[in-house]
Amino acid sequence: MKTTRQLVGAAVLTLVTAAVAAGCGGSSGDGDDVTLRVNLFGKFGYEKAYEQFEKDHPGVKIVETAEGDLGKYNTKLSQQIAANGSAGDVVAIEEGQTVSFLAAADKFVNLQDAAGDTKDQWLPWVWDKATTADGKTTIGLGTDVGGLAMCYRRDLFEKAGLPTDRAELAKMWTTWDDFIEVGKQFQSGIKDDKVHFIDAATNNYNSILMQSGDYTYFDRDDELVVEENPAVKSSWDTAMKMIDADLSAKLVAFSDEWNAGFKNGSFATVTCPAWMTAYITEQAGDAGKGLWDIATVPGGGGNWGGSWLGVPKTSKHQKLATELVEYLSGEEGQMMAYESAGRLPSLPALYDDPALTEDTNEYFSDAPTGQLFVAGASSLQPVYLGTKNVPVRDAVENAMRSVENGQRSASKGWSTAVSDAEKAAR
Repeated sequence: MKTTRQLVGAAVLTLVTAAVAAGCGGSSGDGDDVTLRVNLFGKFGYEKAYEQFEKDHPGVKIVETAEGDLGKYNTKLSQQIAANGSAGDVVAIEEGQTVSFLAAADKFVNLQDAAGDTKDQWLPWVWDKATTADGKTTIGLGTDVGGLAMCYRRDLFEKAGLPTDRAELAKMWTTWDDFIEVGKQFQSGIKDDKVHFIDAATNNYNSILMQSGDYTYFDRDDELVVEENPAVKSSWDTAMKMIDADLSAKLVAFSDEWNAGFKNGSFATVTCPAWMTAYITEQAGDAGKGLWDIATVPGGGGNWGGSWLGVPKTSKHQKLATELVEYLSGEEGQMMAYESAGRLPSLPALYDDPALTEDTNEYFSDAPTGQLFVAGASSLQPVYLGTKNVPVRDAVENAMRSVENGQRSASKGWSTAVSDAEKAAR
């Protein structure tokens, strides 16, 4: 992949205003000089797709607004949708927010007519996750999925006296307990108290939890089950083992310190969905080329992230906006996003495309990214995230960080996680 994607950082405003060539086919279908506003979190890598859509629709210009902070984006979009405010002609819906927006399905254009008989082109759970329980309304069409791998620093592994070959490492850490043992060997060999095996306990915890069943903090009746779901406590306990072994650099994901860690080598591994490769490339810069590599993740796959594109009914150009969503979520649009930003397609038909399956990433030591991420994508299983998943997840993560930073014991941290989760779920 030749371009990069910054998922979280300063807010970005991208104006895509490619000149419209005379004689191009198609029409706006909505009058001349139409501006479509696309509202996203981070940069999705749609620049080339926008250019093509504009060429095919003379008189149409696309303006993309990208908020760098996912939390701020979700809060603002929720407020806009609830108040029938101007949210944009096309909006991105993040995985953790689908349930919340399905509760307001009447505020989105139903995309079932647009998709028609093509709904089977998406992974089944991707279609279902943005569709109401009665199956009558679909608020978004899937873009990407976040199949997991493990990105690691070859140079730091070599310095610690560990193997650097991705296949050998994959055999060494088939389970998370194996991963912790490798981490202990790393800390013993690196002999540098400023370098740690993992970036943060929370990121690994979330990856483990997303591998552990078909729901996390809320069951499928949307009842809070932090204590009742054994996967939550089991994942917490595994994270505590990482903290006890002093494997963590204690960084908050997407913070300035975390971003700097990619460049200065303060951690050697990070759980790595497909889109993370572009993020690392952006943060580590040219100096990081060839230092990073990718292996399979312990525990056997999993998912971190994924998005859908919807059309709020407040859009004044619903027909055109729907056409744009169809294009961006179709095969051509998804491959452009993968090539530009590493976003793994949610269309199984592309999993046999050599452009994807044979793709390698020069920055990551020529890792076979297509094989690594596609291998588990078709077998990804949906994980139910409740209406208040985000505030509950934040409460648990904050409690975990208090243990990681030495402010609480593991047992006190767990009781705090449970009580704060209950408050957040009210």
